Amino acid sequence: MSCSVSERLPENRAGAGGGGCRPKGSSNTSLATPPNSKGGGQQGAASAGGNGPLRQRPCRLCWCCCCSCCSTPGKGSDENGPTKVNSEGPNIDGDPPPSLEEIRSWGRSFDKLMRSSAGRKVFREFLKCEYSEENILFWLACEELKKETSPEAIEEKARIIYEDFISILSPREVSLDSRVREIVNRNMVEPIPATFDEAQLQIYTLMHRDSYPRFVNSSMYKSLVQQAGGGDAADSASMLLDNDGAHG
Repeated sequence: MSCSVSERLPENRAGAGGGGCRPKGSSNTSLATPPNSKGGGQQGAASAGGNGPLRQRPCRLCWCCCCSCCSTPGKGSDENGPTKVNSEGPNIDGDPPPSLEEIRSWGRSFDKLMRSSAGRKVFREFLKCEYSEENILFWLACEELKKETSPEAIEEKARIIYEDFISILSPREVSLDSRVREIVNRNMVEPIPATFDEAQLQIYTLMHRDSYPRFVNSSMYKSLVQQAGGGDAADSASMLLDNDGAHG
């Protein structure tokens, strides 16, 4: 069974501040193509898009209905109350659903969420609702790059990561400050598995501080806890807020 929904492609994406938007290409501190690439940004330029045309896209059929999974105002809420989650939970590649304790641990620790394959998938679906999926995709691509040992494969993957997530011409450009961009541009002269380490850390921190608190308080996460037999997820949200206050 499939369905389709219309969406207006956003010209802007949430930046590090979480609440506002920044226009694409507003930064003049990054390069359009990797320093060691030839014409690397042309593909991104072709797909940069116009003034937010409407298009039909298939429903992603995640655990929430038609991807209306977030409790963020204006996103994923309807007149019938919170969106319900598939009772089977986040089944990853045929693996059994995560335990209640594992799901609860996601609400207590962002590190545990990101170390769990099921947790990353749930969090990615949440980021799709917030139009910031590129953050976790970039982080995952950097993790894959670190596994490479062949110089040719490292150079190729580094070039693709740069064009997909660093270039200002890419519609999936992640939000990095000028200092980190300068480091990445220098590293691209001779790519290594750690080329994007500084950028990966900055995006990880951004997701932790900006998107993660909203994820823990979302209907998606609360429904997962309830369906796993844990009742209300308010205790996890309260613990998160207490921990943030203790470290603030």
